[in-house]
Parts: sequence; C-alpha cells; structure tokens
Amino acid sequence: MSMDVNKVKTSPVFVSYGVSATETGPLMVGLTLIKEAAAKEAVCLDGTLPGYHIHRGHGSGADSWLITLEGGGWCNSIRSCVYRKKTRRGSSKYMEKQIPFTGILSNKAEENPDFFNWNRVKVRYCDGASFSGDSQNEAAQLYFRGERIWSAAMEDLMLKGMRYANQALLAGCSAGGLATILHCDEFRRLFSRITRVKCLSDGGLFLDAIDISGGRTARNMFGGVVSLQRVKNLPQSCTKRLNPILCIFPQHLIASVKTPLFLLNAAYDTWQIQVSLAPPSVDPHGNWHECRNNYARCTASQIGFLHGFRNQMLNAVEGLLKHKKNGIFINSCFAHCQTERQDTWFAPNSPRIRNKACTRIAEYVGSWYFNRSNIKAIDCATLVIIPVTTLYLEEDGVKVDHGEIPIFNYIATCCESVLHD
Repeated sequence: MSMDVNKVKTSPVFVSYGVSATETGPLMVGLTLIKEAAAKEAVCLDGTLPGYHIHRGHGSGADSWLITLEGGGWCNSIRSCVYRKKTRRGSSKYMEKQIPFTGILSNKAEENPDFFNWNRVKVRYCDGASFSGDSQNEAAQLYFRGERIWSAAMEDLMLKGMRYANQALLAGCSAGGLATILHCDEFRRLFSRITRVKCLSDGGLFLDAIDISGGRTARNMFGGVVSLQRVKNLPQSCTKRLNPILCIFPQHLIASVKTPLFLLNAAYDTWQIQVSLAPPSVDPHGNWHECRNNYARCTASQIGFLHGFRNQMLNAVEGLLKHKKNGIFINSCFAHCQTERQDTWFAPNSPRIRNKACTRIAEYVGSWYFNRSNIKAIDCATLVIIPVTTLYLEEDGVKVDHGEIPIFNYIATCCESVLHD
C-alpha cells in the first residue's frame, strides 16, 4: 500500500514549544515535531508527525548524547489501534506540549550525576509497536510506521549535531526498553568506531511466561503486534530457528545484541503481573484480585508463583552475565520503569542492592557506562511488605481520599551480594 503524503495530518508545523524551568521544579522541555518525517511516511498511527523533546548539553557534555525512547504499551488489533490513535500514544495532536525532564533526563548534577549536562532527548512513542512496525491499514486509516519514525528521528538528531558525538547512550522504558534492545546495534552503526556507544533497557525485559491460567497471554498479545504491524527488525539469528512471534521477546533477543547492553528490571515487574501474568481476563473467579491490588495480601501460593516468575527472569539473563561489556540490575521491587523517576533513579530512598556502598541505580549505570567498574547486581528473592498508607491525591483541586494502599514502587531489600565480573 502507498500513502498520499499530501493527506498527512501535519497540524501546524513548528520547531519547538521551548524550555522552561523553576528553581524548585523539574525542567520542562518542549515538543519538537520532525518536519521531514512526512516525506518519509514516518508518521504516528493517525498520520500526524512524530516528535521528540530535546535539551542541549553543555560544558563537558556538549558532545555527549542520551536518547531515550518513550514507552506506553502496544496495540495488537485494529480496534485497539483505532482507540490508541486518539490518544498521545498514537497522535502528536494529543501529546503534551512540554514534559518534565527528571531522573536520567534531569539537568541537575545532584539528581543525575553522570548525564545532567549531556544532550538529552526523549523520542515520543506513537506507533504502538516499539518503533518497529512498517505497514498500514487503509480502511481504518492506521499507519504502522514505527520503524520509519525511528529512522526519521535518528536522521534528524544526527543533523542537529549527534553525528559529532564522542559518547552516546540509547535508553528506553517499558515498550521503549524493548525498542532499545531491538535498535541497539542499529544505533551503534550510526557512529564512528571511536565513539563510546551503549544501550540501557529499563523495564523492557518482557518474558514469554505462562500466566496463572496456564495460558500465554503475553505471547498472544505480542503475536498480534508482530503480525498486524509487520514488525521488521527481528534478528535473523532468531527468526531462522524460532517463530518470529517469539523473537520479539528479549529472552530470545539479548544474545544477538553485540553492543554493550545494561538491563534494569524489577524482579516483580508490576506491568507484567497486572497485564500478562495475572490479568482479570484469565482470573474469572477473582482469586488474584486482592493480590493484584495490594501485594501485601498475596497468598503463599501466589507469592510462590511470583518467585517462579523471578526465576524465569534470572534464567533469561544468564547469558548476559557472562560478558564483561554488559551490565545488569535486578531488584526485588514491585515496580516498572525506574530511570525516569527521580525517587528510583537517584534519591536518598532509591532502590539499592547491598555492597560496600549500597549503590543506587544511577551510580550503577554510570559506573557501567564509563567503565569505572563491571558490576552485575541481582537482589535476593525476599518480598518486602511494608505497612499500608492512606493516599491523598488532588483531583481538579479537590483532595480525594484513595484509601489505604501500599507504596511498593521504590522499596528494595538491599540484601544480596553484588556479582562482579
């Protein structure tokens, strides 16, 4: 199928919505649309232009580039993609004009010690297939152009100075973490051999795991993504021996990645628990309802199931542990994505795993990237259950009592020794 470029919904074309900051709040960075993307048919699900947010580096970081790929799930059917194209995950028309740069994107040395003065970019996610599809559905007016969006974004950034980088790091969270693994070696090939290039996947270690009903919820979901969007960039070393659907799972991908790769994941990944391991669709009697909503209420057998999932994750990364170039940080948290949140990336109460300094995630990643040390850290299997707390949130200016819920997002046990190469 071909696409009429004249019908691309470009909206008003602008360069950027700018940057703003306060002394106490996070840096707010404006959205930049990729003007040249339309000619390449590199568009969001609804045909609008893709975009990114960029904050320029300075000083020692002026020629260093951090590219983060946004996450946000997938769409694996015409129906789900039609719904998605009416949201910020499928259209730049609905994207925020400015977003906060926190965690690994922060511009403050006290919040982001190793990357604060780099050129920092967040590429928005609007294709629904981890920047990897290349197809379209004319009847539903859906454009599956993730692979082209990736290429258009990289071309645009290279023209804006990334081609002169002496250091580069590709990172991503969730679906963006999967995209990071898929595009890691391609990213490496953009630069000269003397440029230090590495990749960081945060919360992207999605497993082809059996769900609580004995089915394959994750496999069915990703199968729809691969077939509907014609995901292209799966390694031949995998597709020659396995069904292509299986080759989108990182457990079958990471062995083929040649570029240094750091995997950051929670052993008890909340997204996978909620969506692929124990979703309501495979729990008709609601046996997991209490556990899903409050992990402190999981039964012994449910805790055992979650421990089994952790073991599968450790088996999946076993090969990665053998290579000195790679890094790993798996903590015993109920969490999903930990690099772009300040409280999990680099803060007094950030997740730690015991060693001499009980190092935080930002310190592990920095030490790995700059070759200060070769540490692969895996937390113990102990689940930390903390007292519930009453959560109050303001909704439309009104303080609403959301009841007692546990805060698990950044609690780690810090109990197991770090593994050194």
